[in-house]
Amino acid sequence: MTENSTGRRITAGGVLGAATVAMGLIAGVFYIFACDVMPSLARSDDRVFIEVMQNINEVIQNPVFFLSFMGALVLTAVSAWQSRKSPHRWWVFAALAAYALAFLFTLAVNIPLNNRLAKAGNPATIADPAAVRQRFEDTWVAWNAVRALLSTLALACLARALLLYRHRPYASAYLESAAGSSASR
Repeated sequence: MTENSTGRRITAGGVLGAATVAMGLIAGVFYIFACDVMPSLARSDDRVFIEVMQNINEVIQNPVFFLSFMGALVLTAVSAWQSRKSPHRWWVFAALAAYALAFLFTLAVNIPLNNRLAKAGNPATIADPAAVRQRFEDTWVAWNAVRALLSTLALACLARALLLYRHRPYASAYLESAAGSSASR
C-alpha cells in the first residue's frame, strides 16, 4: 500500500467512524423519545403534553442537534462513496438506505406534525386541546418508532462495516516495497 493509499485508508476509516458516532447519537435520540419521553408525556394532561412538545420542538432546533442529524446522513453518504470498492461497502450502503428513509420520514411526517402543533398556539388558550393532541400524538409516536428502528438498523450496519474495515487485511508499505525489490526474490 503506497503512502497515498494509506492516507486515503486512514481518512476513509475516520469518516466511517464519525458516521458511526453521529448515527449512534441520532439513533439514541429517536430511541429515548420512543422509550421514555413520549411514554412519560402520555401520562400528562392535554395542555401539558402540548406545551412540553412545543418546547421540545423549539429547543431541539439547535446547531449541535443539526450537526448530528445532518452529519449522520452526510458522513454515511461520504463513507458509502469512499467504500464503493471495498468488501464492507454493502453494510455502508444498507446504513445509508436505512437512515435516508428515517431522514425522509422525519421531513415528511414528524416535522410537519411539529409545525402544526406549534401553530396550535398557546396551550392555555387552545379551545380543544384534546383534539389538537389527538391529531398529533399517535401518528408522531408511530413514525418516531419507525425512525428509531431505521436509525438503529443503520447504526448496526455501520458498526458491522467498521468492524470489517478495521479487520481487513492489507499489505504494509514495507511489504509492498519489499515485494518489488530484488532482495525479496
